[in-house]
Amino acid sequence: MLKIGLGAPQYGLFTGPSAISGFAASVEAIGFDSLWVGDRALVPTRPRDPCPGGGPVPEGFRNFLDPIATLSFLAHATRRLRLGTSTLNAPFYSPLLLARSLASVDILSEGRLDIGFGLGWSSDEYEAIGVPWRGRGARLEEILDVLEHVWSGSSAGYEGALWTIPGAHLETLPVQRPRPPVLLGGFTPATLERVGRRADGWAGVALPVPQLAHVISQIRQIAEANGRDPDALRTVVRVNPVVTAEAAPGDAVPHRGTVLQVSDYLLAAHAAGGDEVLVDLQQTARSTEELTDLARRFHELLRKG
Repeated sequence: MLKIGLGAPQYGLFTGPSAISGFAASVEAIGFDSLWVGDRALVPTRPRDPCPGGGPVPEGFRNFLDPIATLSFLAHATRRLRLGTSTLNAPFYSPLLLARSLASVDILSEGRLDIGFGLGWSSDEYEAIGVPWRGRGARLEEILDVLEHVWSGSSAGYEGALWTIPGAHLETLPVQRPRPPVLLGGFTPATLERVGRRADGWAGVALPVPQLAHVISQIRQIAEANGRDPDALRTVVRVNPVVTAEAAPGDAVPHRGTVLQVSDYLLAAHAAGGDEVLVDLQQTARSTEELTDLARRFHELLRKG
């Protein structure tokens, strides 16, 4: 059965506590399966790197809430919804502190956390945080190693290329064992290899359906080559549409189009192998009421199939 997720209020107009809790309660009652937060550190005035999809960074991204703090708030505001990161730019963070923060969210949500990790796209953010842009893939690999070590509950020390952790009692452990599901975002060959080799799934994006099916097939083949069960991996397909009243040209969908056009794309993505779809409406809605109404309309069409 198709799982249906939403971008959680976190950006632009939707950063107030009542907007977040009210929207979360409404969409949980509607029947959505999950809410997801993103990760921004800054929006450069003169970016060195192009924004994915082209064009300038949306103005709404200039005002954003911290993803971990938002997830903790959502854990209190909801009872059933899965809570995820789509995606958390893992190299921004110390893995030991990241392990503590994510385990805390899993504890506070009683085991409802899904972790999506990415590498980000802005070298300006890396520079501002003080993390090298080069080698970020290898950095992610070791972050995953550290998380597995810390969450194993072992008191033994860890020594890697980038981090050394002394023997210690690390008992803040996630409810989900051995850890919450970890999805990885991106679609470079190195990323797809990493997904198939060690992740629980792919945090996908709205590619053309034939390309999407090809990427999912590649990940499954890599998983099988590494002795893993490809059927155990998940794919979550994300789209951030500008919803229009009039039908958009076919080549603009799903990035722009009516609720019906975007829903049809998401159903096709599900048929191509996507287990879950994620719609973020914060760049198109202009009020919490509109955000909730659009969410309801998407849910009705996607549930009908």
